[in-house]
Amino acid sequence: MTTQLIRVVYPLKQNPEYQMVLRSSLENWNQDIEPAKSGPDWAEFEIRTAQAYFQFKPCLRSKKNGKFHWSMGSNYLSPVPQRRHIYPHFFSDENGSVSNVKRLVSTSGQSHKYRIYLPPGYHENSLRRYPVCFMHDGHNLFFPEEAFAGQTWRVQQTVDALDRMNSIETCIIVALYPNDRFHDYTQPGCSRYAKFLTQTLIPEIDSSYRTLSGADNRVVMGSSLGGLVSFYLAWNYPHVFGRAACLSSTFGYDNKLLRAVKRSKRKRLVKIYLDSGWPGDNFSVTQAMAHLLISKGYTLGSDVHYVAVPQASHDEVAWAGRLHLPFQLLLGLTYGSDQVIDPLGLSA
Repeated sequence: MTTQLIRVVYPLKQNPEYQMVLRSSLENWNQDIEPAKSGPDWAEFEIRTAQAYFQFKPCLRSKKNGKFHWSMGSNYLSPVPQRRHIYPHFFSDENGSVSNVKRLVSTSGQSHKYRIYLPPGYHENSLRRYPVCFMHDGHNLFFPEEAFAGQTWRVQQTVDALDRMNSIETCIIVALYPNDRFHDYTQPGCSRYAKFLTQTLIPEIDSSYRTLSGADNRVVMGSSLGGLVSFYLAWNYPHVFGRAACLSSTFGYDNKLLRAVKRSKRKRLVKIYLDSGWPGDNFSVTQAMAHLLISKGYTLGSDVHYVAVPQASHDEVAWAGRLHLPFQLLLGLTYGSDQVIDPLGLSA
């Protein structure tokens, strides 16, 4: 028999009509589980069971008339005896939202356009903070009318589905539009691009949205030259970007990053996802980078994830088809357990 502690965090004081209860597969989904203790914005449940796992859902029950609201999305799974923190929403759409195009100008006059994706429930559950994923080639991510050949990465569809599945720690996405891809994403221009991200964009995002701080809560992601600059940013700014997803990266463009990794004497505290199609699509050079990182002490399946996709082409359709992989491997069940379990320090 083990005890599972589940703390549901939700702004109950803004909804005083309701109280939080759980329903679970242990009770055939038809019996309310009352909290063992509660506060103004949370309710904690103690579940004792001999089963290896069970499913559950937070629910709001009206104190006035018993009206019942199930949380949005799929059932939560609780397979291990640990404290879990859940941040549900009940009245919002199951889909996230994408902003209009914004523009940010640095003090030096450098500027970039970008869009913001906010996850489902962002405005309803104001107690939740989020990791941030910075994605390059923002014009190719959401809307066919902006994308190359009308094909997008289907980012919103993918992350909304992963959120409903409870398969990732859902995140805020910053979709950056390049001014000139070759200049922004390759050396020496990428150093100026990095300065804009680290000194201008990130402070703006952190001050405007409920983000989780620290490098481990920032992912940078892109494909082709966007994958190249994603690696560059994580490698050279590991104190800013702790995770990088590099799809079909053009590491052979000038070989500088391969040489930098080969010369390195210390291991960066970063997690890197690498993939490519086979037989083309930068397959050999991506595999070479994966082997090089492993030779430097990075652990495959932990520090480095490497995926080769048979017959995959070098285009938005291919990247859309496997986008769920970097999100699950970098922000999935193994993502920063301290942040996932207790992102607001509510354990006391």
